[in-house]
Amino acid sequence: MEKIYLITGATSDVGFELINTLKSDDAKFLLQGFGDFEKLKTFCTDNGVNAEFFDVNLSDSEATDNFVAQLGNYAPTHFVHLPALRVINTKFKSFDEERFLMDMNVQVMSAVKICKAIVPKMAKAKFGRILFMATSYVLANPPKNTAAYLMAKNAVVALMKSLATDYAANNVTVNSISPSMIETKFLAETSHLIVEQAAAAHPMKRNATVKDVVPAMAFLLSDDAGYITGVNLPITGGSIIE
Repeated sequence: MEKIYLITGATSDVGFELINTLKSDDAKFLLQGFGDFEKLKTFCTDNGVNAEFFDVNLSDSEATDNFVAQLGNYAPTHFVHLPALRVINTKFKSFDEERFLMDMNVQVMSAVKICKAIVPKMAKAKFGRILFMATSYVLANPPKNTAAYLMAKNAVVALMKSLATDYAANNVTVNSISPSMIETKFLAETSHLIVEQAAAAHPMKRNATVKDVVPAMAFLLSDDAGYITGVNLPITGGSIIE
């Protein structure tokens, strides 16, 4: 069976590392991002990765609808949903409703629309792997001043659980991962003091890296994980133990 990986948020550090891990001669990649694709395009060309690129602003409902319409030409076997607006730590009295709705479009509504388009095809084919990016914030007491990000991620986990229940009989597995803080460009708008404090407070005295997270993602997308569905996997290095 030809593997067709649809990865949204593919230009992120996690997305880049995941493509590097999953690449093979018989795999095709459908890669969504917004903005700078040049580094990823160069990597795919240099490494013979069979990829198509979709520059789509997922906060724009019309752009997302057009993207989903294009996906009608494909039958992805794997879907990985990574995008989110960057975390901005803001006191609740300054909650930015407009930005929150944008992030809900990026993280949740785009996932809903994409899944409506591709999951029935997976169900008909009796095979599919779906993986969402959540956060360790949903596992225990979250950090202060993260209401918008936390609400969006809880919605992602709720979608995951619902789809896992609905499609288990069709051999479509749906899971999510909840890593603790990963040191990537996603933290560009997070104070370096917060990042340093998180590392100092961690049992391993460091934050996660993409290489800590991606192997678990690759496993959940593999044939070997066919009996795992509805799981939100903590990847926390012991900072949260359930």
